[in-house]
Amino acid sequence: MAFREHPLRRQVVGEMHLRRWPHVEAPARVFQWIRLPTPAERAAELAELRQKAGAPTPNGEAPRHIGGTLAPHVDFVWEGHSEASSLAVFDSRPGAADDRMAADPDLAAILHWAEAMPGAVIRATRIDVVPTDADAAPLVAALGFEPAELISCLIGGSARLWSDFRVGPEGYGRLVVAANGMGSHDLSRTLKRLQELGNYRNLALLGLPAARDAWPALNAIEERLCTLGDHVRDTALADDALLEELSAVSVELVSIATSVNYRMSATTAYARLVEERLEDLGVAELPGYQSLADFTQRRFLPAVRTCAALTERERQLSGRAAQLSALLRARIESRIEAQNSAMLRSMERSIATQLRMQELVEGLSVVALAYYAIGLSHYLLGGLHEVWPGFDEDLTTALMVPLFLVGMWGLVRRLKGRLLGHGDSA
Repeated sequence: MAFREHPLRRQVVGEMHLRRWPHVEAPARVFQWIRLPTPAERAAELAELRQKAGAPTPNGEAPRHIGGTLAPHVDFVWEGHSEASSLAVFDSRPGAADDRMAADPDLAAILHWAEAMPGAVIRATRIDVVPTDADAAPLVAALGFEPAELISCLIGGSARLWSDFRVGPEGYGRLVVAANGMGSHDLSRTLKRLQELGNYRNLALLGLPAARDAWPALNAIEERLCTLGDHVRDTALADDALLEELSAVSVELVSIATSVNYRMSATTAYARLVEERLEDLGVAELPGYQSLADFTQRRFLPAVRTCAALTERERQLSGRAAQLSALLRARIESRIEAQNSAMLRSMERSIATQLRMQELVEGLSVVALAYYAIGLSHYLLGGLHEVWPGFDEDLTTALMVPLFLVGMWGLVRRLKGRLLGHGDSA
């Protein structure tokens, strides 16, 4: 190639050709198992498939699709999905629709190998494909479907389906399909869509038990949030206790969301695939029978809506918890601001009191300093009386009192000004 190829080009193109089924012609039987393997079981499953079919691993990557032949006229297809894997065995031997063929030792060994594959089975089905409705009548009667739950309708244009979608005594869900002249290519595609509808339906319904288990916990959390809402309005209750309780509720909500969100999201995605496959099948009702579309709408859609309701309720409760948390924080911040305001007012009063006391002490200091200065001057003037007999020391001292008071007051003010000025410059 003269151009430089993107490293993901082959993978992207190959994705469009992964899910292929061999052509199915009536009569035939199709067995399929849908498993939910753990990572270790997935590795063991791939190893078993490579050993059985000799399937190579391209570029060292885990394959998404493996197909091959297990015996003459017996093929298999394995597909790996994000969380599941599917294995289908196609028995197209002459007389495959005859139950007596089930005793064939080669087929029994193949089925035993397929049933023993690693991973827990979430769906196991057997589809008996016959040429016409007349060929299907005795088989449908022999299977003993529940008359009240029997589903029969046209799919893909001309093929007809019979099933009650229950697990039989052997652990398989039994389906009967009459091709009614449908070509092998269209029949194979119709059967694959039919199986994908059932497989995605079961995978989607895995979310229903999780939703039912989580619903009581959300009920309890909703009651606690209502109580907390009343407590937030009660200003007499301690903020710390309310915040601790609200934090505990939020942690529980996060825990529930973490445990169910993946399953609920998967249910939503699988439900969309079910709707697409149901539309692709082009289901046509038959008088006197429940159709596949009716069965899906009556049984499947309520379960999906329950899962969607759980997701929505969890989201709403998380929003309410966040709102209560915001209200409680606003209440705490308001109290802190009120306390700060009260503290500032108290500090202001204290500073004003200290200022007045300082001014009082300052006035007393002026008087005290003037008193000591006058006392010293009086002693000095007493000495002058001895030198100057006519000198009146008492009168002079009295005249000096106002001068000393004014002088001391000016001195104190000047020293105070210099001190405060030095503090400002610092």
